[in-house]
Amino acid sequence: MVLLVIDLCFAVSQTHQFFAMDDQPQNLTGLDLPTIVLASVVLGVLAVASIVARNLSNQPTPSVNPALVNRFVQRLWAWWLMFAILISGMFLHRVGTIILFGLVSFWAFREFITMTPTRRGDHRALVWSLVVFTPLQYLLIGLSQSGISYRGERIDFYSIYSVMIPVYASLFIPARIAIAGDHKRFLERSAQIQAGLLICVYCLSHAPALLDLKLIESDGSLWDGSRAGLLFYFVLISQLSDVLQWLWSRLKSQRVIAPDVSSTRTWEGVLGGTLSTGIFGALLYWVTPFTPWQSACMAMVIAFLGFAGGITMSAIKRDRGVRDYGTLVMGHAGVLDRIDSLCFSAPIFYHLTRFFFSIH
Repeated sequence: MVLLVIDLCFAVSQTHQFFAMDDQPQNLTGLDLPTIVLASVVLGVLAVASIVARNLSNQPTPSVNPALVNRFVQRLWAWWLMFAILISGMFLHRVGTIILFGLVSFWAFREFITMTPTRRGDHRALVWSLVVFTPLQYLLIGLSQSGISYRGERIDFYSIYSVMIPVYASLFIPARIAIAGDHKRFLERSAQIQAGLLICVYCLSHAPALLDLKLIESDGSLWDGSRAGLLFYFVLISQLSDVLQWLWSRLKSQRVIAPDVSSTRTWEGVLGGTLSTGIFGALLYWVTPFTPWQSACMAMVIAFLGFAGGITMSAIKRDRGVRDYGTLVMGHAGVLDRIDSLCFSAPIFYHLTRFFFSIH
C-alpha cells in the first residue's frame, strides 16, 4: 500500500500531461437528447405515482390494503431520492457523479459495519477502510481520465483500482487486526470487514466507472451517446427489476426460494421479473450502445444479479437478527437496503460492457 502511494505521488510530480483532455469524441456525462427524454419519462412516472399515492393515502378504500399503500408511499420517497441523486450527479458532471457514489458507498459501508459485531482491535482496520481505502478507490477512478503519465507512459488507473481492494486492502485488513493482538473470532472479524469493503465500496464503484469507457456499437463504430445516460439506464433497470420481481411474487401458488432468508422472494418473482425486465431493457435500447436484443440480455443479467444481491444481503440481516441496515432512506430503512441490487450487478454490467462494447 505504501509503495502504491509513493508511486502515485511520484507519477504526479513527474507528469507533463496532468489533467489533459481526453481526445475521445464521446459524450462523457453530458445530457444528450435520449438521456433527457429518459429522465423526463421517469420524472413523469414518478409524478403520476406520487399523485396516485397521495389520493390513496387521503381516501383509503376497503379494497386496498393500507399497509401496502404505506409501503408504496415510503418506497416512492426512496425512488425520488435516488432520482434526485442521479440527476444531480449528471449536472455536476463526471467528478460530481463519482463523489456522490463515493458518499453513498461510505454511508452503506458504515451501515454494514454498525450491524456487525466488532472489537477494539478492529478499530484501526475500520479507520483505514473508511478513511483511506474507500476514498482512494473513488480517487483512482476519478484520476483515470486525468492523463497522468509515468516514465513517459500514461498510467492505466483501471489496472490499479480493479485490484486495490480485492488484493491490497484484503491483505492489509487481517494483518492490521493481527497487529492489534486480539485473536478472538479473528477470522470472522476480518472477513466481515473485507466483505463490507468489497460489496459496499469496490462493487458499487464500478457504476461511476462506466463514465470512463470508450464505447462502440456492435458494428464497431464509435457510439456518440452519453455515458451518463448509460449509467442512468443501469440504475433504472436495476430498480425496475426490484419492482417487477416484487409484483410477480404476489402471484398465487408462489414457491418461496429460501423461506428462512426471505419470505417474499419466489421463483415466480425471479423468473417473471427477470423476463419482464428484459422487455423493458429492449424498449430502452436507444439510450445505450446495445441493440434491442443485446439490451434485453443486459437487462436480464442486471435483474438476476439484483436478485442475488438482495437475497444475499437478506441472509446477512437474518444472521445478525436485524430487519434493515439503517434509517436514512424513508421506506426502505437504510441506504444499503436500496443499493444491494446495484452492488451485485454493477461490476458484472461494467465488465460485460467493457469487454464487448468498449475500446480498451
